[in-house]
Amino acid sequence: SNATEEYNGTAWSAGGNLGQARRQNAGCGTQTAGLTMGGTTTTAYSTSTEEYDGSSWSGGGSLSTGRWGLGGCGTQTAGLCFGGTTGSNSVVTEEYDGSSWSSGGNIATAVRGMASAGTQTAGLKMGGHDGSSSVNVTEEYNGTAWSSGGNLGTARQYFAGCGTQSAGLCFGADAGDKTSTEEYDGTSWSAGGALATGRSLLIGAGTQSAGLCAGGSTGSVSNVTEEYDPGPGTYDLLFNAVGGL
Repeated sequence: SNATEEYNGTAWSAGGNLGQARRQNAGCGTQTAGLTMGGTTTTAYSTSTEEYDGSSWSGGGSLSTGRWGLGGCGTQTAGLCFGGTTGSNSVVTEEYDGSSWSSGGNIATAVRGMASAGTQTAGLKMGGHDGSSSVNVTEEYNGTAWSSGGNLGTARQYFAGCGTQSAGLCFGADAGDKTSTEEYDGTSWSAGGALATGRSLLIGAGTQSAGLCAGGSTGSVSNVTEEYDPGPGTYDLLFNAVGGL
């Protein structure tokens, strides 16, 4: 699909269509300064990058390595992408300066279908599929190189993440407990409030204390949106269903 939708805190509305229809691409940035890269079309692994200005998409600098199932974080003028697959899993990291991509430090564990969060100089990569099975590996990026972080409590792939390197959030999975949520404090992961609708291949945005997830697969395509916020009268954090895409 090339469809774009925008969320105002209550409901979704149509935005400008992507120039290239694709799936399992990565994204980052904000609603008025978005970035998407990579993915797969019906015929190829995409190197295409597109930038969003709040109403329409325009072409950006091409990735050096086209791939799908990659991770992405950062901003439109300081983006980061890593991993994914070109038929075999990639360790390649690339950094975006608002016009072109350049090489960054390789990830240690080549995976696809990971979740990601953070910025170009403080990125967070978690989980994914290493070609044999789901992994629980977490890696942190300092703008130059990746290093090991605390392992996820549950190995998972094709899930979503948001937040920062020191306050991360991940949720969903393609197997096992698909409602599982974990919170990261910069060192270790702990259990968070469960999704109301367990699913894989969902999207994530926001922060650890104000997270957003939408879409995905429950075995069939889901249009459910959920928000993560403090529950009433407690410090526990819970996902609250708020409607569909």
